[in-house]
Amino acid sequence: MSAVLVEEGPDKGAIWHFGEPVKEQRALEAGTAWADLSHLSVVAVSGDDRLKWLHDLTTQFLNDLGVGIWKSAMILDPQGHVEYQFNLVDDGTTTWLIMDSGYSDSLVTYLTKMKFMLKVDVRDATSEYAVFRAPGATTDIGGPFALVPRAEAKQMAEVFNAVATQVGTWALDAERVAAGRARIGFETDHKTIPNEIGVLNGAVHMNKGCYRGQETVAKIYNLGNPPRRLVMLHLDGSDVGFPATGTAVENDGIKVGFIGTVARHHELGTIALAIVKRNTPIEATLSVDGIPASQQGIV
Repeated sequence: MSAVLVEEGPDKGAIWHFGEPVKEQRALEAGTAWADLSHLSVVAVSGDDRLKWLHDLTTQFLNDLGVGIWKSAMILDPQGHVEYQFNLVDDGTTTWLIMDSGYSDSLVTYLTKMKFMLKVDVRDATSEYAVFRAPGATTDIGGPFALVPRAEAKQMAEVFNAVATQVGTWALDAERVAAGRARIGFETDHKTIPNEIGVLNGAVHMNKGCYRGQETVAKIYNLGNPPRRLVMLHLDGSDVGFPATGTAVENDGIKVGFIGTVARHHELGTIALAIVKRNTPIEATLSVDGIPASQQGIV
């Protein structure tokens, strides 16, 4: 069956599904699926000082990052709010940062300003390299991933097609929501701090030196709870439509948060990730655009 494409948002132009989303999700769950993620942006950081420099700028421990090891990381603003989210991998000479489209230009600008006298070079390499979700069991950051030169992308797709089922973003979103992995621009807003979205000891390493925004992360981690938390919602699936990202989440008519990604999972039904106020009782049945939603705690 022909591919159905995503029509809007950061995944616009990517494959949504091939007409059999349940089959695609089962293949992904079994580790026998692959996906074309060539719509994502790629930033290349080269130079002898790159790992120490990225270690100091990001939330991740990167001083001893091994070749071919994929990690998730963030860059925060001075107040500790999430500004950039990406996955990265090093090949021995270059560290590659993979992120949603729309963020690479400002990230390259920021990183370039932070070079000072260090041996690092930064460039947008989106036109040079493409990303794939490779076949295999799902990792804790949503991989395994493959980064290949765009000139070799067609050949790599043929190799993957010979051993696995191609899937679209429907299957990938359903897996991500079920796993509780937040995505920038969906489960985040201008106030989001890492403590709210379940990335501590993941994208945010809790035993490393200072980085921008660390004071906020450490203070809330050591002295109290964040004002909001990430939850998974189980929505009444009788409505064929999905609430839009950003739709208010209400408790007895009072807004307590907003919805992020909504997905239709082959076993769990209609599920979503949402950010709600921490004082919202976890047992409360919430409402999203009039649709009842029960909660499952993540943070």
